[in-house]
Amino acid sequence: MYIAMNRFKIVIGQEEAFQRVWQTRDSSLEGQPGFKEFKLLRGDTAAEAGYTLFASHSVWASRDDFVAWTKSENFRQAHRNAAGNLSMYMGPPKFEGFSVIEGA
Repeated sequence: MYIAMNRFKIVIGQEEAFQRVWQTRDSSLEGQPGFKEFKLLRGDTAAEAGYTLFASHSVWASRDDFVAWTKSENFRQAHRNAAGNLSMYMGPPKFEGFSVIEGA
């Protein structure tokens, strides 16, 4: 199993707009080979730094399944409007990928 996460630093005051973008977009994840689950996570607000932390969390049967999705037309379509929301972000998202250690 493989977990893919992106961390986003969202400008304070833009949290609801950011959540709406994710709630209304067509991610095309359902039906992708190996896709298991997706969650959008909201973390703490770092008031002194000016952002609220969010993370996208997707679970895949394998790393290969995730990589195949990132090279697909569905991936390109799901991310086609990302540049239109740059004012919400404090920098680019930070990707983190994890292989699940079974039995741990």
